Amino acid sequence: MPELPDVAVFKRYFDATALHQTIKDVTVNDTVVLANVTTPELSARLEDRSFRETARHGKYLFASVDNHDVLVLHFGMTGRLAYFKSREDKPEHTQLLCTYANGYHLAYVSTRKLGEIRVIQDVEAFLRAKALGPDALTLDLTTFRDLLADRRGMLKSALMDQELMAGIGNVYSDEILYQARLHPRLAVNELDDDMERTLFEKMRSVLQTAIDHEAKPAQLPDHFLIPQRHEDGQCPECGGQVERIDVSGRSAYYCPSCQEKA
Repeated sequence: MPELPDVAVFKRYFDATALHQTIKDVTVNDTVVLANVTTPELSARLEDRSFRETARHGKYLFASVDNHDVLVLHFGMTGRLAYFKSREDKPEHTQLLCTYANGYHLAYVSTRKLGEIRVIQDVEAFLRAKALGPDALTLDLTTFRDLLADRRGMLKSALMDQELMAGIGNVYSDEILYQARLHPRLAVNELDDDMERTLFEKMRSVLQTAIDHEAKPAQLPDHFLIPQRHEDGQCPECGGQVERIDVSGRSAYYCPSCQEKA
């Protein structure tokens, strides 16, 4: 699933291609991706308008329209964006297509159709309604510690809890814990001050490094675990076998040697 770094890259892509252009046509391929708006309503609210700016919170991308509406994009398991000119280049599984007056197109692509598109007027109200915690990249150490203070359960589950902090999913929680050398099943209340600081610092560095490398596994630094999250994966640090375990119903990849459980 696209996580915070992926959506940050999508935001940068959207900003570089799709802002300040008049939308002449809106086409929806499958209405299953529409959360709170019909196809005619979406067309009426976007056509002859333009996107002014974007914002991101966790795994959500918000595109402000010049009529004060906000288009909300959530990318599900397989979502992405594509900007192109020739209709022949339209990606397979395009679910939403905005055609601009200059002849270019912006596509919201989703193979499994597990994302969602909606139109809202108030981003803060939307975040409250979704019970989303603060964006993981906006936290300072004090706030991070406060969020974990009364938390129970395992560390990986806490990192993935969108109500606690927004943006981290299965893949990047594994990477953060690997870089912090902490076991996915370590209880949150077993963290000491030094472990909390290390976890916070690694969380920020992992997310920002992934953004800097376009969130592409093949481009990540050699010391990252993500390219080794598979059955025959090897730890970049010690060369040992990467193992997969279950943590609260989710798979976790980790190095048993480098991430010993306290």
